[in-house]
Amino acid sequence: MTPLQLHLVRVFLKIFLRDRQSIFFSLFFPALLMIALGFANSGDAGKIRLAIANQSEGAVAQRFIDSMQTDTMFEVTLGDESSLRRGVVEGDYRLLLVLPPEFDVSQTAVTTTDLRLVVDAAQVRELGMLMPLLEQKLLDIEREFRDMSPLFSLAIEDVQARSQSYLAFLLPGIMAFTLMQLAIAGSGFNIVEYRRKGILKRLFVTPIKPSDFITAIVLARMTIVLVQLTVLLLFAVFALGVELVGNYATLYLIITAGTFIFLCLGFCLGSIAKTQQSIMAIGNLVIFPQVFLSGVFFPIDSMPAIIQPIATMLPLSYVATAMREIANNGASLLDIAPSLIGISVWFVVAFVLAIRLFVWKEVAN
Repeated sequence: MTPLQLHLVRVFLKIFLRDRQSIFFSLFFPALLMIALGFANSGDAGKIRLAIANQSEGAVAQRFIDSMQTDTMFEVTLGDESSLRRGVVEGDYRLLLVLPPEFDVSQTAVTTTDLRLVVDAAQVRELGMLMPLLEQKLLDIEREFRDMSPLFSLAIEDVQARSQSYLAFLLPGIMAFTLMQLAIAGSGFNIVEYRRKGILKRLFVTPIKPSDFITAIVLARMTIVLVQLTVLLLFAVFALGVELVGNYATLYLIITAGTFIFLCLGFCLGSIAKTQQSIMAIGNLVIFPQVFLSGVFFPIDSMPAIIQPIATMLPLSYVATAMREIANNGASLLDIAPSLIGISVWFVVAFVLAIRLFVWKEVAN
């Protein structure tokens, strides 16, 4: 980095720090939004997500399932044991009940059949409450057949799953959203503002090269993004108790790549737009669809099927998905290969567009 570029970086950082309104909306607003949405969804007073793997084909098993499905306390999901077990580990279900083939023993049987209850005992605080409920359901069915020793008993298998809160899901999305806003505002919106104030015209007649100007903006905005996302991350971890299990170096690598993508897209917007009104309109066309379609606030899988292919191809989707997989699931770079490919493609596309559209003379005038 040349002394001139370093000086320009300091200038751009000072300009940002003097804008208190920008600091508030780029730092405190995401934190407030995360708190509001997190606590709005933290009241997990809904139904208990119970998965049942039914390996029996008898009437007793079906009667038990019907009884659980009609119970207002449970939300029952049926499926095979392997896929439902993964769901428990990933936090999709609170517990998994496996009904073995011998669940339908005759009422004259004298042996007791074990039903496996797959659960993360460390996370499910309600286990002491759930066990009597399940045992009562089994007892009710048993009484329909005989008044003898118990037909069934529950054997708990603790898989030590990691339960995921909505705040943990939300944090990577909010960080990706903040990253996009800071990057686009730092390049596209600032270019239009500098043009309006005549700053670019004055810089154009100085010995400053376009490469010096662009390098300084990129480094200054990259510094701002990294600092603000670090503050947001620390606030979520230490103040809100969000648990991140991924590698921080890998996470910041994705943050850096995502910042570069949106800085380049910002340069494109700043080159196209000539006024504040036009940059706001064009910026909203780029930002808002991605906010709602990129899985920031809810999974892309929950969207209508016709929208999902489009949503997954957006640059913010690749960045948010990669950050979420790293932060929540401890994924490595190899594990997020599809997202890395998407980020790499957008990296090249955004860079080429920025070079083609950002003409120093035209932008400055």
